[in-house]
Amino acid sequence: MKKHYTLAFVLLLGIPRLFAQQDPVSAFLQKWENSKTYTLQVAEAMPEARYDYKPTERQMTFARQLIHIRNNMDWLGEKYLAIGAPATKEFTDRKQQTLYDLENAFNRVHAAVKALSPDALKETVDFFAGPMTKLQILNLLQDHVTHHRGQLIVYLNLNEIQPPKYTGW
Repeated sequence: MKKHYTLAFVLLLGIPRLFAQQDPVSAFLQKWENSKTYTLQVAEAMPEARYDYKPTERQMTFARQLIHIRNNMDWLGEKYLAIGAPATKEFTDRKQQTLYDLENAFNRVHAAVKALSPDALKETVDFFAGPMTKLQILNLLQDHVTHHRGQLIVYLNLNEIQPPKYTGW
């Protein structure tokens, strides 16, 4: 009898998570938060003195990669998701300023997506590469972060810095 109660309890705990994964907004937000946490850990791992590091002349510096990630969130968020204006705070430390601005961009996208209905994700928008749904814009946002975060992990490894353990799922 005790086994039945345990099984029922485990199943009940899993049901809300199962339904959350069926809703694309909730599924995106869960993944987005994990992506934010991991990206900030990667950014934090590089010492500020190495923020100007770039493996070759044609690549962006570590700092520039982070700014590029943030700028892409701002652009796609403002144009397609109605994100709010960035919060401002001035740091004398460039690394802390970059981390703050990046986290702020992640949070603003989160708030804008949270306000979307699942039906809004079906809406088609004009994108320079052709029409896309807002759901495709969300996928593009996440894909872009992942792409550049992967480059940042290579930068850490090239500087013999252990990247944080992956926690993005």
